[in-house]
Amino acid sequence: MINQVTKFLLALSRPAKRLLVFSADAVLCFVTVWLALSLELGSWAVMHTGQWLAAGLSLALALPVFVRFGLYRAIFRYAGVAALLAVTKAVFVYGLLYAALLAWLGLPGVPRILGVLQPLMLLVAVGALRAVARFVLSGAYLSQDRRHQLPKVLIYGAGSAGNQLAAAMANSMEMRAVGFLDDDPHLHGGELNGLPIYNPSQLHDLVQRLVVSDVLLAIPSVNRQRRNEILELTRRARVAVRTLPGLMDLAQGYVQTSDLRELDIEDLLGRDAVPPDPSLFGKNIHGKVVLVTGAGGSIGSELCRQIIKAGPTKLLMVEISEYALYAVHQDLLNALADEDTPNVQLLPLLASVRDEDRMREIMRTWQPHTVYHAAAYKHVPMVEHNPAEGVKNNVLGTWTAATMAAEQGVSDFVLISTDKAVRPTNIMGASKRLAEMVLQALAAMAMAHDWKTRFSMVRFGNVLGSSGSVVPLFRKQIKDGGPITLTHTEVTRYFMTIPEAAHLVIQAGAMANGGDVFVLDMGEPVRIVDLARRMVELSGLTVRDEVNGNGDIEIHVTGLRPGEKLYEELLIDDNPLPTQHERIMTAHENFLPWPELSLRLETLTAALNINDVPAILGLLKELVSGYRPDGDVVDWVHMAQIDRVPENFEALDSPMPTPSWFGATLH
Repeated sequence: MINQVTKFLLALSRPAKRLLVFSADAVLCFVTVWLALSLELGSWAVMHTGQWLAAGLSLALALPVFVRFGLYRAIFRYAGVAALLAVTKAVFVYGLLYAALLAWLGLPGVPRILGVLQPLMLLVAVGALRAVARFVLSGAYLSQDRRHQLPKVLIYGAGSAGNQLAAAMANSMEMRAVGFLDDDPHLHGGELNGLPIYNPSQLHDLVQRLVVSDVLLAIPSVNRQRRNEILELTRRARVAVRTLPGLMDLAQGYVQTSDLRELDIEDLLGRDAVPPDPSLFGKNIHGKVVLVTGAGGSIGSELCRQIIKAGPTKLLMVEISEYALYAVHQDLLNALADEDTPNVQLLPLLASVRDEDRMREIMRTWQPHTVYHAAAYKHVPMVEHNPAEGVKNNVLGTWTAATMAAEQGVSDFVLISTDKAVRPTNIMGASKRLAEMVLQALAAMAMAHDWKTRFSMVRFGNVLGSSGSVVPLFRKQIKDGGPITLTHTEVTRYFMTIPEAAHLVIQAGAMANGGDVFVLDMGEPVRIVDLARRMVELSGLTVRDEVNGNGDIEIHVTGLRPGEKLYEELLIDDNPLPTQHERIMTAHENFLPWPELSLRLETLTAALNINDVPAILGLLKELVSGYRPDGDVVDWVHMAQIDRVPENFEALDSPMPTPSWFGATLH
């Protein structure tokens, strides 16, 4: 019925709508005179001549004043505070005139108090008419009805952030706050913004009683230990969790519902990120030219974000992918525009680290002080299926970039390595260990020949949130209703965040003496199945397994992929040494001297150029201590060639020529 009336009113012409409101105000003038008289007399008034004159006088004064103040020009469904102020002013002027005329005329049977009571009642009536019209015509009553159908949430934290979030949610059509949770016992039982404040220990019962779907964490200043306790509480209550940014992110403005996001990576990690040492952070960056290879990747792009905060004069971003380079360049330009960041010249450079001439040209032109080498193929199964390209990029690309750095007098060259380089079972890990050995051998050559360049490498575990990481994959699978795919229930990994990894790389380069292998004290390894369960339960869902057959998300075990290990390690030998950073260690591990290693690399390059995968694997086993391939050769091209090789096929016995710098630069 209301919808039909609303449609009819909205369909009227503008003059018809004005006439309708004008008539309604005229009726209100008569009605409020009668009500005011009845209130004064103490009974329902029966109008007589003098009182009818008082009503006519109200009509004759009010309507012209209302027209003068523009009360009939406003569009009711969009009318706001300004329109109500206009009504107040108009009625105030009318009231003065009406009271003065009644006192002067002295109409029989009309008390003078009518000049005060009636304008007050008219103000309430006219204001209420416009408020009701706005509520109905704008569809707000429908919104209120829909709001009762919205998912109900509790806000954890009855402080400033929680208060602002509740205010922002008052007009939200995504969810409805039904109360607060807070650790302060003095607040329990009270109210904030009309919402009750509960004891967090009641969460499980509240979820059942109020049918709560989410808990919104509005506690940006809480310490990690308490935050983990809260997450465990919400996990047991089987309710989804979303969080607000930290204090620094909220400092610039009010909280909005759009600020709500998935749990921080640190919340899933269960430990605090390793903080950077300010004395090391800018040592090799501030006021210098810095080059990052693989600048469009997960680690490379975060390195660039952290580097510009330290104030280099120029940042050279080397990347083979045009789109990735464009994306990181735009991101950094926005960061420089939005933040109080030093003036940094950004130079996006398309290049392959395997291209000797291009890398020499770049380094000769800008003479970088520090190079962070993040360019690598790192996806284990992908490299296992494309071994030659993986080794070319990870080993020969590192060799080329490092050699050009030494040739052009770069001060520091830092390789981003991986824990998969320790006793590897896959080609990716073996190639990264061989890349480390290249740098170790070059570092020894640098010391012996008094080269300017210091070579170092930093080895860390899996990076949460990076491309190929399990976290974004699990989040998507949970959102899609499952199943979560897991290769093995006993798989464990060391984890760190992307900013944490970038900080470590920067600090490692600042501490390098030459040939250092830096590793992070990353705490205890994490079982991937436990991480998956934690993500499911913090989404307000349950895992479907043998114990709980009615759970929401199933965890499906697919089996280990080619080259994948159950456990990862950070050290080859148990001889880590401390550094000036309490959470960073260093190890000097065994390697082949450069004259011997360069000859082996020459042989490896020849095998790579003809994609002789068995020879490549054999050379990697000889060169990389502890490398034990797990399974057969799974290179796509090699397997296809074996299936299609003709009977009269003769193998190539003249390898492709090797790069010019094999003998010329370093022997």
